[in-house]
Amino acid sequence: MTTGSDLLDLSPVIPVVVIEDVADAAPLAEALLAGGIRVIEVTLRTPAALDAIAAIHASVPDIVLGAGTVTSPEQAEQAVSAGSSFLVTPGTTPDVLDACFATGLPFLPGAGTVSEAMRLAERGLTALKFFPAEAAGGVDYLKSVAGPLPGLRFCPTGGISLATAPRYLALPNVGCVGGSWLTPKNAVAAKDFGRIEALAKEASTLTRD
Repeated sequence: MTTGSDLLDLSPVIPVVVIEDVADAAPLAEALLAGGIRVIEVTLRTPAALDAIAAIHASVPDIVLGAGTVTSPEQAEQAVSAGSSFLVTPGTTPDVLDACFATGLPFLPGAGTVSEAMRLAERGLTALKFFPAEAAGGVDYLKSVAGPLPGLRFCPTGGISLATAPRYLALPNVGCVGGSWLTPKNAVAAKDFGRIEALAKEASTLTRD
């Protein structure tokens, strides 16, 4: 069974994707896969998101498909029905946490403070999303929490780029990073899937130290 910790080992970068047009979903996922990135997080930020997840689930079975920006119990249930195989939350309320557990899927719960991370660890969760990474302290913050929270690993997301990702991946408590730079809004709008494949190839060469 895949766990939250396993999710951190799938790829050095989990693409964080916003899809406005369902027709873009499968070609976008195929471009990431062709570029060597075998995981995708489709954020539930648009009316098309759940249908986009369903389209990827049906057409691109080789990519590990997740739903991000899960902010309510209903969204957790809807993401499962659409075909998601993992969930990601930006933060974690008790109701959202319980709903994620209830799905049986692996998930990365969001934490932005030490107290939030400790509460999630109390529930047995050791793989967390650190969000918003750059705004919440970035690399220096994660270095600081490694000592008091040695059992936790993170996927920092928010404001990270190809240039800054290596600094995060060099940290022992970082398994991967979340990145929106692989699927720029203008490239998706232009249906420039060749550019997305090229960005994925670039990202796939990043390594964890």
